[in-house]
Amino acid sequence: MIDWSDLLNHSEHRPYPLPDRAWRMTMSWLDLLFAHWSFPPEVIRALLPPNLALDTFEGRAWVGVVPFRMENVGPPGLNWLPGVSAFPELNVRTYVVHEGKPGVWFFSLDAANMLAVQAARLGFHLPYFYARMGCEARDGWIDYTSERDHRGAQTGSFVGRYRPIGEVYHSAPGTLESWLTERYCLYVADRRGQIRRGEIHHLPWPLQRAELQTQTCTVAKAWGIELVGEPETLHFVKQLDVVAWLLE
Repeated sequence: MIDWSDLLNHSEHRPYPLPDRAWRMTMSWLDLLFAHWSFPPEVIRALLPPNLALDTFEGRAWVGVVPFRMENVGPPGLNWLPGVSAFPELNVRTYVVHEGKPGVWFFSLDAANMLAVQAARLGFHLPYFYARMGCEARDGWIDYTSERDHRGAQTGSFVGRYRPIGEVYHSAPGTLESWLTERYCLYVADRRGQIRRGEIHHLPWPLQRAELQTQTCTVAKAWGIELVGEPETLHFVKQLDVVAWLLE
């Protein structure tokens, strides 16, 4: 049994204090892969809202492809409902900063649950898309497939397998892997174009090195982002439990 409230007792690793209001959602991220490529800043900056600043590390912008499984999704007490609280998800993201807080900007969030897609689009202004997906553990690997199948959206596919390598560790402050992962909010643009922030909290990421074998990865192509060659960094996470706040 996960003690969600106890997560708030461990916040010394955060770059800024916890929100001073009640959290409203829980979720667990499982069998997660971070695959990252770097780009010239001007390439990614052109894809962002003009009132949101791109964040860079040593002069480079970064784009991440993040396949994983969601569990325990929902408000407290309702995060167990069959067919709603667990599903595969694959995100395409970059890194931004707004009003001094570094966070994540999502180009897309593909999910194999239409109800979750609709709720996130309406309630959180997130670019969720329905996708036909599969995620299966086999012989130490995670076999993962995703085919975006959302009405009116450009297609995007991911077919690959990945696995962890080595021991679990926590990233050191100031390193690239800390900069990529240790972010505690996301940003969205609402229907009026205003930037809204969604805060999250979790323990430090329990990272492992990872190996990836990719057959197809076109999930970022709809935004003109060509993921050429192998990812420059790969990290695996077995499980991370998260609480989230409503947008502000």
